Amino acid sequence: MPDFTLEQQYKGFVAGVDEVGRGSLAGSVVAAAVIFPAYAGITGIDDSKKLSASKRIFLSAEIMTQCHVGIGEASVAEIDQLNILQA
Repeated sequence: MPDFTLEQQYKGFVAGVDEVGRGSLAGSVVAAAVIFPAYAGITGIDDSKKLSASKRIFLSAEIMTQCHVGIGEASVAEIDQLNILQA
């Protein structure tokens, strides 16, 4: 089960970041960053592939209400113009 042992070594904010879509032949790429405040008591977080659909939905709602979340998307046109690494 993930914990915040590593993050607790740093002062300031530490964000978890992930992306989806990189390497796809067509379609946009989406990335998200999440900062968990020290008071967020969310339990049960794990690799999304290990969670049931209902647990993912529940945790998503908890994360969106208790954490700082940023989501970005680069369209196919942006990827074509900038390249996937810059988009």
